[in-house]
Amino acid sequence: MIEIKIKKIYEDAILPKYSKEGDAAMDVFAQNMTRTDKYIEYGTGLSFELPKGYVMLVFPRSSVSNKDLMMKNSVGVLDSGYRGELKLRFQNNGNDIYKIGERVGQIMVLPYPEIKIEEVDELNDSERGNGGFGSTGS
Repeated sequence: MIEIKIKKIYEDAILPKYSKEGDAAMDVFAQNMTRTDKYIEYGTGLSFELPKGYVMLVFPRSSVSNKDLMMKNSVGVLDSGYRGELKLRFQNNGNDIYKIGERVGQIMVLPYPEIKIEEVDELNDSERGNGGFGSTGS
């Protein structure tokens, strides 16, 4: 188990929580909303301090399919060095949106490896090769 430090930006901000035992991701809640002609942005009222070597991934909830919303960046990435408010930005396609206080997304914290890049002239062969979209079957 890892410990994550969370700072409430607003006193009534709701801490992330698991909905069910065994869930991989915790729900986050809308604390405020900014609406423009291009998007709706929900602030969670929370900022995080992740340990070095960890990343927070921010996903839409499955309930977004029942709303007129689509998360603008598909999956958000909150790096360990970021200390600002966690916000989720959605494309607004109508009037059925999340309300303040509702669950607007889910977060998962994962370790990540440090990668060393090695440039080469050739790559080893593989079964798939350079087959792209749909190359493994229908």
